[in-house]
Amino acid sequence: MYVIVFPYLYTMTNKEIIELLKEQIQASNKREAELLARINELTQEIASLKEALLKKGESLGRQQRIAKGLAKLVSCQSEKQDMPAGIISDDEQERKERERAAARKERGNNGAKRDMHYEMETVEHDVYPEDEGFDRQKARLLSEKQRISIRYEFVPMRFIKHVYRIHVYTQEGCILEGKTPPSAFFNSSYDASFVAGLLELRYLHSMPVERIVSYFSHHGFNLHKPTAHKLITRASETLENLYSAIRKQVLSDDYLECDETYYRILVPEKNAKGKGVKKGYLWTIVGMKSRMMYVLYEDGSRSTGVIVDELAGYKGTLQSDGYTAYRTLQGEEYPSIERIACLQHVKRKFIDCGEDPQAKMMVSLMNGLYMKEHKHKVGKDGWTIEDNLRHREEYSPPILENIKEELQKIRNDSSLPPSSELAAAAVYMENEWKAIEGIFKRGDTELDNNKVERYNRYFSISRRNSLFFGSHAGAGRAAILYTIALSCKMHEVDFFEYLKSVLEKTAEWQPNSPLEKYRELLPDKFKDK
Repeated sequence: MYVIVFPYLYTMTNKEIIELLKEQIQASNKREAELLARINELTQEIASLKEALLKKGESLGRQQRIAKGLAKLVSCQSEKQDMPAGIISDDEQERKERERAAARKERGNNGAKRDMHYEMETVEHDVYPEDEGFDRQKARLLSEKQRISIRYEFVPMRFIKHVYRIHVYTQEGCILEGKTPPSAFFNSSYDASFVAGLLELRYLHSMPVERIVSYFSHHGFNLHKPTAHKLITRASETLENLYSAIRKQVLSDDYLECDETYYRILVPEKNAKGKGVKKGYLWTIVGMKSRMMYVLYEDGSRSTGVIVDELAGYKGTLQSDGYTAYRTLQGEEYPSIERIACLQHVKRKFIDCGEDPQAKMMVSLMNGLYMKEHKHKVGKDGWTIEDNLRHREEYSPPILENIKEELQKIRNDSSLPPSSELAAAAVYMENEWKAIEGIFKRGDTELDNNKVERYNRYFSISRRNSLFFGSHAGAGRAAILYTIALSCKMHEVDFFEYLKSVLEKTAEWQPNSPLEKYRELLPDKFKDK
């Protein structure tokens, strides 16, 4: 509080001075009371505005600006009575409410925002009144801004029959004739787009051939089931070199993820239940750097020899679950292969133990590894592989040490039945321990092989829809076509457009064309075009 002393005070008595000061204090108190009252009014107003804004889903930033204005007033940083930042006048608020109400009424959808789908082909129409007697020459336009109404149209699948009339001429002793566009296959009436559409429905959308035939029929094209199978067969034969080129590219990757899954196969031999069905296994191998994958099918075998023969000459890191076939590849016979574990497979073993305290402790410790790992991501905010390796070397040793101590407690517990789920989980982890530690020796590996498992779901969905492959040969064809389809998926390449382009380009290639030629057609190259 400031007291202003004027020169004439020197001529006043002490009593007069005291009375004058009392008046000044009273005036100051009155001013302070007025300011406090104003602050209380503003506080109430702000509280009501905050409530209204919350109801209307306004942004947090706006609320923060209001709170900041309130804090400034309460702390008496300023005695100015201007409207705090973020607060609008009653007239302005009313105007905005009217605009929002008008917009809601125009949308007619209770104020919900709609997707505008700017990526779509758009056709614009001018709509004029159709009232009797309406004359655009006589009528006066009320507003230059038209009301917009949107409708989305679905155009069903279309089939077009192209008839080429080939004209033949003779000129200067030579016979000249028109040339038709190349067919997907020699002497075939089906072009690349037809085959690409068929394969997309079968191997990306997991539709059985019988259902595809029915779908085509509903849209005006009668495709016989044997013809559909024949087109799939010829496509797999045509694309076999492309499949080999993808395989070669994947195996050149220094970091692979592997997994296998089953599919039912129809076979001539009857099983114990009198059914000609057996389990056949598809092996999926993903190149984590190249972002391509290929599917291996060897007459449905799941034997160790299949994957060992396939990867015996591989040099790099292999990530897998603890299946014996993969563990074989980490032996002394294969010094060029560093196998690392899938931490999710290890964790699931303990999750399956239910409410066991020791199992829950192990799950919690492994979750701690994921929590530390997710603090950073290679490629984000300048975080490099080297940075991630240093981060792993810092956080992983103490957590792994705690896990190992808990593991030893479980293994040393003589009261634990060997047949229990907890004992089995501990044995599995113990067998995988070296491979678990190996995860943290590089800065660019995953903690698990969930990526390859996600792509294996395509087989699971297809298995549920199609029930089985008709033969080992059919499963082999599927391996080729799934390889191409899912490699496109990994590169976010449109499978239909890609396959159409490849079939058109390779229609006249010789079967013995070198793989280097097909390398230029792989999905990673297609994306750049």
